[in-house]
Amino acid sequence: MRISYDPEVDALYIRLIEGEHECRTVRLNEEIALNIGPGETLVGIEILDAKQVLGGGQLPPVVLENIASTTVS
Repeated sequence: MRISYDPEVDALYIRLIEGEHECRTVRLNEEIALNIGPGETLVGIEILDAKQVLGGGQLPPVVLENIASTTVS
């Protein structure tokens, strides 16, 4: 999983599955969209206006619980 943030457009993307995937987009509302890949697999989540949607004006801290440490390349 990879989480990226673009401060120029205030967009957060949570990529759940790495690699290139042919996806369709399902919009939950104006700010949140799901990218659905083959087999109806959730590939990623896009959040526009991320600071407002997630943190009331600022990005919230990310806390990982019960996750084994891995090396990201």
